[in-house]
Amino acid sequence: MKLADPNTASPALHRNLTLELVRVTERAAIAAADWRGKGDEKAADHAAVEAMRTELGNVAIDGRIVIGEGERDEAPMLFIGETVGSGNGPAVDIAVDPLEGTTLCAKNQPDSICVLAMAERGGLLNAPDVYMQKIAIGAGYPEGTVDLDMSPRENIASLAKAKGVPVNEITAVMLDRPRHSALLEELRSTGCAIKLLSDGDIAGIIHAVNTDETGIDIYLGSGGAPEGVLAAAALRCIGGQMQGRLMLDNDDKRERARRMGITEPNRKYRTEDLASGDVLFAATGVTDGFLLDGVRFRKNDVRTSTVVMRSWSHTVRWIAAEHHR
Repeated sequence: MKLADPNTASPALHRNLTLELVRVTERAAIAAADWRGKGDEKAADHAAVEAMRTELGNVAIDGRIVIGEGERDEAPMLFIGETVGSGNGPAVDIAVDPLEGTTLCAKNQPDSICVLAMAERGGLLNAPDVYMQKIAIGAGYPEGTVDLDMSPRENIASLAKAKGVPVNEITAVMLDRPRHSALLEELRSTGCAIKLLSDGDIAGIIHAVNTDETGIDIYLGSGGAPEGVLAAAALRCIGGQMQGRLMLDNDDKRERARRMGITEPNRKYRTEDLASGDVLFAATGVTDGFLLDGVRFRKNDVRTSTVVMRSWSHTVRWIAAEHHR
């Protein structure tokens, strides 16, 4: 395998920023883990948000939040449009989910993570906080193997054919939601296996493209549009195919999307449309999961597990850190 040569390419973001992102998600995860299993979703989320914003202030960037905790009048910090970082450094767009899976954290269930993506300015879709219809598969398949305009049955059959296996050897993952009842029924009728997630949209998509490790082949269904952009940022680094379409089913949602610069309300977005240019992605585990181990509080130190990715070099680093008290 030929590796990316930093002497022959010109990435927009310096590689030192990857470690800076790790520090940000680590700090948020440690703060959230204090509330793990205590049943208070709001307190866990607030702790993660506050810690993430504080650490972002130390990073040498001219950062702008494009996906955060809400619009300016909805969130006290990490709101859309907020500037973060020291102000000295590259101009970047930032998407955050300080605590994906607040319920998972509050109940101490698997796959609660702290997530951040960074791209050169203009590289991340400024997505409104609405649902997005999504589909994702791993790398190595022909373009168009799956498509949002195909039925779930057609997508499963097409993926099975491309993989060279019968349909009953395909495993799909989706959020366990009432809105997915028809989708679930159709998938069941194909004979494929289904893994239902209580929460964890970003982790679910990453699981679907990391088939060799998880045994999951495809993600289907709807979830948050901001989480879709964050997942696309990860896919830019690790490969795979993803499509997303905003679900703008009333005038209020269409107007919110228009205010955020969405000019094609029915557009089918590809991975590169959601996250383009030089992209960095980091996630730290709060609770144990398929993707990452959770925070470990020990007598003399705190241990964290983080994955950090970079699209320019397609590098994925797994970082197990000890933070001495």
